[in-house]
This record gives sequence, C-alpha cells and structure tokens, in this order.
Amino acid sequence: MIPFIPDRRTYVQSHVTLAAVAMAAGMVVLWAAGNPHVWTGAVGGLAAVTLRGWYLMDEALAETWQLRDATLHGPGGRMVPLGQIEKLRAIGSAVQMVTRSGDKHLIKFQSDPAGTIARIEAERGSA
Repeated sequence: MIPFIPDRRTYVQSHVTLAAVAMAAGMVVLWAAGNPHVWTGAVGGLAAVTLRGWYLMDEALAETWQLRDATLHGPGGRMVPLGQIEKLRAIGSAVQMVTRSGDKHLIKFQSDPAGTIARIEAERGSA
C-alpha cells in the first residue's frame, strides 16, 4: 500500500498564495469602483481566505488516497483502477487524474506533485 497524504505545510502555503491573490483582486475591484478605501479589499481578501482555510483544514488534510491492488482508493469511496487512468498532471500542489471515461479526480496538497505522478506511473508500468 502506498499512501498519498495531504501535506499541512503545502496546504498553508497554497492558502497564503490564494490570500495574496484575493487581497490584490479585492483592492483592484474597489479601486475600479472608485472606492476611496482601497485597502479594505486587502483586509477582506485576507479575512475570507484565512477563515476558509481554517474552517476546511481538518477536512482537506483528511482526504488521503491509497494505492493498493493496482487501484487508487480515495476519499468518499472513490476508486480509480490504474488501467483506467488516461492522463496525470500537476495543477499547483494537486495531481489531477483523468480517466478514460472522462472522470477527473484530484489528489490535493501534495508536497511533491511530480513525485506523486512518478510513483503512480511506476506502479502503472509494473501492473
């Protein structure tokens, strides 16, 4: 069995990046609208992403995928046989799996998405 466990540090770093984008976007929207208090966009963006990150952290970090018996077993009873995977790609800190039928699954918050893809590909080659 090979586990793919979400990384807490990667989760936090992803939310720091998201907060920076949300802060900038909030300020641009307020500036474009002519609001004289542009700085409140930064406060709102930071508060929104921080609250979301804190609230969802336990749930997101519990979403573990396991590779066993030539099948990826994910949260919520999801199962993806290695032979059904058509494409693997890194999207930020996540690994996206696309199956032959078009289903898409994410293995989120991986500290090394390229390493995760390499492990899955290695198992696909030996299966």
